[in-house]
Amino acid sequence: CNPDPVIIKLLAALGSGFDCASKTEIEQVLQAGVEPSRIIYAQPCKTKSYLRYTAQQGVKQMTFDNTDELYKIKAICPQAELYLRILTDDSASLCRLSQKFGASMDSVPELLALARELDLDIAGVAFHVGSGASDPTAFHKAVSDARNVFDQALAIGFTPHTLDVGGGFISETFDEMAAALSQALDQHFLPSVRIIAEPGRYYTSAAFTLACNVIARRTVQDPATGLHSFMLYLNDGVYGNFSSIIFDHQHPVPQVLSCARRTNGFNCPSSLSLADSGYSSSDDETSAVRSAQHKSIEYSIWGPTCDGIDCITESWTSPQLVDVGDWLYFEDMGAYTKCSATRFNGFTDMHETVYVCSEAGASALLGF
Repeated sequence: CNPDPVIIKLLAALGSGFDCASKTEIEQVLQAGVEPSRIIYAQPCKTKSYLRYTAQQGVKQMTFDNTDELYKIKAICPQAELYLRILTDDSASLCRLSQKFGASMDSVPELLALARELDLDIAGVAFHVGSGASDPTAFHKAVSDARNVFDQALAIGFTPHTLDVGGGFISETFDEMAAALSQALDQHFLPSVRIIAEPGRYYTSAAFTLACNVIARRTVQDPATGLHSFMLYLNDGVYGNFSSIIFDHQHPVPQVLSCARRTNGFNCPSSLSLADSGYSSSDDETSAVRSAQHKSIEYSIWGPTCDGIDCITESWTSPQLVDVGDWLYFEDMGAYTKCSATRFNGFTDMHETVYVCSEAGASALLGF
């Protein structure tokens, strides 16, 4: 969910494994010095050329969920360590994956039998309750089903040893979801089974803050009330780092980073009064001025492209008067943002990243 090289370098130094979906992702992780044994090719339906590359690089762990994939793997990468991805209830997640991936429990016997016939290795089971999941009970059913698959695999001679519990973790519900998952694992699996997970969103979301420049402003007057609002146009939008709005159902919250400096050198947060800058005398700060300080200004915020869908937020209020050249920032912009940015309308998908590390241990690992 975030291919940033510094993130990968840090996670690699911390000993993390990596879930990869393509040749490019596998290449990037290998180039970061990660051993092939720490990579799982977690794409149930793989491109043949990517699978050949994976085999050549010694990446053996991979998922599957259908018979056609088993035949493909037998022909190209027969030494693979396979994880049967099963269907789960992901109806309470932000991004549902079960409509595309996952074998039904009814199809498990056939898949295991074919894997046995082809002399392939079933190393474990994988599932994913959906990205941004919010229902902890989904883990209970998924882990129970995984136990069922383990038992079926053991009964026909396989020795599965790993359970991939997928991702879906977000900071808001992590404690509740993790507790439900731990309870289910304790109930159905012995400690000897290796448990792996894909907490990419949880790791990266809060690690990045996006700063955007206001490139244009349009004043809008309501003919009925005579009130003014503003349309702000930023140098980034839903075809760029705000792609998370469309693909990940996110709702980024704008905050003012800086606004235009006046001739007196002070930042101007709202109106034209010096009192609003916070540097006025008590004589200047009348009740009328104090009232003006708390008056909210209505904005809508848009991206730079010519597409009308390029809207970051339809309504945002702020006491600050924002104009061209000012900067807004958005927190929690590390997951499913940069990785899905495009160059639509000729706008760049390359943006400057400023790294700040406040933890001595991480700084040492990164060489900062």
